[in-house]
Amino acid sequence: MVSASQWNEDAVPGACANIVFALLVVGAGVSVALQQILNTNLRAELGSPWWAGFASYFTGTLTMLAAIVVSGQPWLSTAMAARTSWISWTGGIFGAIFIGTAILMVPRLGAATVLALIVVGQMIGSLAFDHFGLLGIPQQSATPVRLAGAVLLVFGVLLIRR
Repeated sequence: MVSASQWNEDAVPGACANIVFALLVVGAGVSVALQQILNTNLRAELGSPWWAGFASYFTGTLTMLAAIVVSGQPWLSTAMAARTSWISWTGGIFGAIFIGTAILMVPRLGAATVLALIVVGQMIGSLAFDHFGLLGIPQQSATPVRLAGAVLLVFGVLLIRR
């Protein structure tokens, strides 16, 4: 079994590595779209966006726990937790914002529009984080070409809404 720390381009030989990894990321993107539709259906069935979001996180937590067990990773220890900063623990809050917003907006705007807008938000945020090197990521300038890519994503949202 390959652990998360061992999963790198050496795990897939030669030129196929970039294609395999790109396809994995595309698959993850498809899973996000599917997740939003399933969460929206669960919201309708339960009559509550909050219980639907809770169920999404609960099953996700169980899935991550299974991945920890299967991968053979060590259990979280006090020493591991002590190496972290408090802000690193807040990622789940932003995940909850994402899930809650999507659950509320997919029925109103449609899955394609919601996910397109999410991608625009991700790109704008990512460009800012990269440009300023925020939260310890390597700094990469927001070049005119990168900004043009973000603008094209906005145009893509407009086209999807039509």
